[in-house]
Amino acid sequence: MKLLAIAEAAVLIGLLTENASAQAVEDPAVNACKNTGLLALRERSPDITDLVMDMESLAISKADTKIEDVAIKTVILGEAYIARKEKTGKPDRFVCLLGDKGKVLLTFFTAQ
Repeated sequence: MKLLAIAEAAVLIGLLTENASAQAVEDPAVNACKNTGLLALRERSPDITDLVMDMESLAISKADTKIEDVAIKTVILGEAYIARKEKTGKPDRFVCLLGDKGKVLLTFFTAQ
């Protein structure tokens, strides 16, 4: 009986911690990529109304590399939904490169 109660408690704790991490505050790097990406997409297509990042698909990697003489500090890969006039299509893959002080150097979107 005690073993069953311990197992149930472990499962409940696991579920609670999973929900807590899903509600965590967004990363400033992700917000920077979203905002910069949205601006770039709107320049090409003014009917774009929003960019929704799929937080579960994001891979955020710290980096210490360069492209020529430009420092790359963070690389974000994932999926995002591009909304056009309140209609959201399939997710697009994106890459975002950030440099010193969180400056967005590149946002790149491609259909899957």
